[in-house]
Amino acid sequence: MFAIKLTLILLGALLYLVGSGCWFFWIGPCLLEDGKTADILYAFVGTCAWLLITFGFIVHIIKTARPTTAGGR
Repeated sequence: MFAIKLTLILLGALLYLVGSGCWFFWIGPCLLEDGKTADILYAFVGTCAWLLITFGFIVHIIKTARPTTAGGR
C-alpha cells in the first residue's frame, strides 16, 4: 500500500512540474508574443488556472499532513 501511495505522489509531482514548466516556458510565452487580445486573455486564464491548481495542491498537502486540525475540535 505504501508503494502505491508513493508512486502516485511522485507521479503527481512529476506531472505538476512538467505541466508548470510547459506553461511558463513554452505555452505562456507563445501566447504573449503575438499581443492579440484573445491570446493575452488565454494566458491570463491559464495562469489563474495554474494558481488554483497550486492552491488546491497546497490545501491537500496540509490537510493530509494534519487531518485532525480540519475539524476544529
